[in-house]
Amino acid sequence: MSVKNMMIADPVLLTAEMRAIEHLTTLLPEPPRLMEKAGLAAAQIICDQLHKKSHHILVLAGPGNNGGDAFVVARYLKEWENTVTVVFHGDRNRVPPDAKQAMQAWLEIGGEILADIPDGKQDWDAVIDGIFGIGLNLSQSRPIDGKYREWVDTVNQMNIPIVALDIPSGLGSDDGCIYGTAIRATLTVTFIGFKPGLFTNFGPECCGTIVLRDLNILLPSPPEPRIWLLNHRLANSLLPPPRPLNSHKGSFGNVAILGGSTGMIGAALMAGRSALHLGAGRVYLGLLAENAPSVDFSQPELMLRTPSELFSLNSLSCLVVGPGLGQSTQALLLLETALHSEFTLVLDADALNLIALYPDLARNLSQRNIPTILTPHPAEAARLLHIDTATVQNDRMHAVHQISRSFNCYVVLKGAGSICCFPDGKRYLNTSGNPGLSTAGTGDVLAGIIGALIVQGLNPGQALLLAVYLHGAAADHLLQKNHGPVGMVASEVIGVARLLLNQWIYQNENSSNPLHDSV
Repeated sequence: MSVKNMMIADPVLLTAEMRAIEHLTTLLPEPPRLMEKAGLAAAQIICDQLHKKSHHILVLAGPGNNGGDAFVVARYLKEWENTVTVVFHGDRNRVPPDAKQAMQAWLEIGGEILADIPDGKQDWDAVIDGIFGIGLNLSQSRPIDGKYREWVDTVNQMNIPIVALDIPSGLGSDDGCIYGTAIRATLTVTFIGFKPGLFTNFGPECCGTIVLRDLNILLPSPPEPRIWLLNHRLANSLLPPPRPLNSHKGSFGNVAILGGSTGMIGAALMAGRSALHLGAGRVYLGLLAENAPSVDFSQPELMLRTPSELFSLNSLSCLVVGPGLGQSTQALLLLETALHSEFTLVLDADALNLIALYPDLARNLSQRNIPTILTPHPAEAARLLHIDTATVQNDRMHAVHQISRSFNCYVVLKGAGSICCFPDGKRYLNTSGNPGLSTAGTGDVLAGIIGALIVQGLNPGQALLLAVYLHGAAADHLLQKNHGPVGMVASEVIGVARLLLNQWIYQNENSSNPLHDSV
């Protein structure tokens, strides 16, 4: 990733990094009052989101600093002539010093503190969730239970906006896991920096719209981030350039797809069509099935070969292995040949399963000096790591890093909030995509897109990031067009991805060229 791209990307901070930043602010000559700044920022956003002058707002304050943020929000909302009901459960004498100060400031303006959410119907306009903040994780935290669980379950049933402070209570900041139960927010106002749990695993379900307020913290030597957001701004910086008028099919590279065993020919065809429609100059298919067709009549531009012929193609620069590959002896031998080849590889589906099964293949993969991209879903990732799928999902950030480090590869761990990891440990959280991608063939389409972008001149990291974001963005476009994700199919994604890629590449060129509409 270039320095330019790194400057464009938005950093994402683990809990330990957040704690380090908070500590460093206390060492400044004039330490900022972070809780006060966070509460004020959230209160302003809440008032902007609610479109009438006076509101009746329920504020849930927990026993820690997140509860302190909630007391600050409550104070500002009350001062701005809103009706505010604050509930707090716990020992007031045991809250942290800053939170105790915020609680006292609330009481000093005449605010009251209730021990529980009032019974009966209330005409609240919004709920503010300040029960728990960052720091929930599998090893240190117990699930939310007791009175706090009652609060969470109660407000989740209210048909009103729920605003979470920093992160929805019950959601793991680093892993996106749910600890017992979790607030389902309509809006999450997060402070200082983005957190991984907002974007992966259950995060997209719990957070609603995410708004960042960095609180204008200026540190002389802030911690160096290792995780970034993969959003449209970053994807737009990775686009291939507009095509020169004086070009030919050889200008845009040659990619091959190896797979398509008996009963799974469609997977290889899908990957091949995806590579073709996303701009590869030539696309070859090596199909393993005994009854493999000699031509794809629906896409005759694809060049079908025997699997062994692919390795003798002199002009080939990228080989996608896995769509419909199967786990036969032939598949095993072909994958072994691929791992010893000079091609950049994209390994998907059964290529990953075979590597998980055969230690020699895993060793050959880890010793490759040529870039390789792995595209596992959680179950395939679990097989590669020899653990169960639940363990992968409980710490997706660690799992993808472990795979990348073990095999010295670029990796995308697919799923809600797909995570891309580079061999140097840098990770990127994808912000596009929806449940419509939970259908057969979408992984084959993604593999084909990655291959197409590589042969058009993007380096493996750039190709992986752009392909993952573009793949999800195409699904998001279809979600809007079809008014939902139900029935979305992989072949639809290909055409929309092509449309978006062309729009993104050429919109800036066309908007700056006064002659582009004159012919």
